[in-house]
Amino acid sequence: MSADAFVAWHAAGRRFVHRGQAIFYREHGAAGAQPALLLIHGFPTASWDWHKLWPALTREFAQVLAPDLIGFGASAKPRRYDYSIFDQADLCEALLRDRGVTRFHVLAHDYGDTVAQELLARESERRALGQEGLRLESVCWLNGGLFPETHRARWVQKLLLTPLGPWLARAMNERRFARSFAAVFAPATRPSAAELHEFWQLVQHAGGARIAHRLIRYIPERRDHRSRWVGALVRSPVPLRLVCGGIDPVSGAHMAARYRELVPDADVVLLAQAGHYPQLEAPQDTLAAFLAFQRALGTLKS
Repeated sequence: MSADAFVAWHAAGRRFVHRGQAIFYREHGAAGAQPALLLIHGFPTASWDWHKLWPALTREFAQVLAPDLIGFGASAKPRRYDYSIFDQADLCEALLRDRGVTRFHVLAHDYGDTVAQELLARESERRALGQEGLRLESVCWLNGGLFPETHRARWVQKLLLTPLGPWLARAMNERRFARSFAAVFAPATRPSAAELHEFWQLVQHAGGARIAHRLIRYIPERRDHRSRWVGALVRSPVPLRLVCGGIDPVSGAHMAARYRELVPDADVVLLAQAGHYPQLEAPQDTLAAFLAFQRALGTLKS
């Protein structure tokens, strides 16, 4: 993928306002068209993570939305802000409503998995109360910290959670970022220098590297709300599938094994040669697994 594609991705984006902050998103299709798909990216990157799947997904879904969550990518990165998974879920719901979506499916990765777990918990609550409004119809997870007990945080993430976090965030540079980020990919599918530079641009845009110690608070948040978010998985009212890169030091085959233990009738596709970013490392296999899941649900246009 050329540097021109990276520029074009952002040139084609739109913005809406969440809590007074400008939020970048990519959109395909007409407002309110069905079926609708919400793509939720991970930490520390942005909606660009989906670019290899975007052409195929926009052929199959009438409406596709891919935001840069607040604090990430081309969205606002306020220094003084209460970053939380709950707020990111609010952001996603606000975008869906703004774009006329009433029923939607989710494909999520990493940090986005936890946002999707909160959306799933809200869906369970709405159904229990017989409430109308947004209707989540399925979730497909990629690698992420679905279970706090299986999440193997990188040393950089651990340090960001200590009192050294603000200093480490200020000291982050492209070389340190590239070394740490590349390590979560499988050895055979690590990003090129040009691709790592693009990811660094996403992180450092608008001074984003300096808020890493604020964004990383999602790790203790996962522990604090484990009962709610793991409970949403175990008692899901909608179909679920996990597509997992097995060679992931953070949330790989060991996380998939825990998923099989806890989730009833667990639907798992293990991509044995992919690491933490299966949508980038094995895009065709990831796409095939996701579309097969959606075809079985009768979702797709084709």
